[in-house]
Amino acid sequence: MFGQNLARITRGTPTTHFYRLHRDGLFGETRVQFGNNKPKSLHKTRRFWMPNIQLVSLYSAALDQTLRIRVTTRVLRTIDKKGGLDNYLLGTKDKKIGGPFALELKARLVKALESKQKPQQQQQQQPSPQTQ
Repeated sequence: MFGQNLARITRGTPTTHFYRLHRDGLFGETRVQFGNNKPKSLHKTRRFWMPNIQLVSLYSAALDQTLRIRVTTRVLRTIDKKGGLDNYLLGTKDKKIGGPFALELKARLVKALESKQKPQQQQQQQPSPQTQ
């Protein structure tokens, strides 16, 4: 009996593995939640609730490619509401977007949009030969 309790103690908390997932997708502010099971006998036992993570393909018009991304269902609904992945990333604060993967994706998106706007601005600055 002592050996079973020792194994439980040395195994560590289950949270160390799950926070790694936060780096790999768009999870918003969703985290692992902790609490107790509380049955009729009132004997509380610790448990945790994982976020509902789905692997989806989302199209980015600015990057002109389809991306397979891990997304929580809550963020997926927000993406639909904002009108697509590009609008979600550009219209949401960095703090609410989440981990390093999402911030790197947002930086790629901003860079792609800037590179598309530069040729358009150069064309507008050059006078057309018909007006001269």
